[in-house]
Amino acid sequence: MRAFSGQFSDAKPIQRSREEKKRQLADLRQALATMKAHAAPALRASLAAKIAALEGELQGGQKGGTTRA
Repeated sequence: MRAFSGQFSDAKPIQRSREEKKRQLADLRQALATMKAHAAPALRASLAAKIAALEGELQGGQKGGTTRA
């Protein structure tokens, strides 16, 4: 079956509100903190990268918070 325009299966990123991003960031931080010692380093790196990306989005979304030189 073919997808129609605007369907969720389109290759578009999911748009999240600021509150949803904060909730996802808290969940990812908790997941990273509760990982077992034998967890794969690639998995830890992946979570750390996603956390850094979300923090960057939240920092960039603040109004009047930063100035560019």
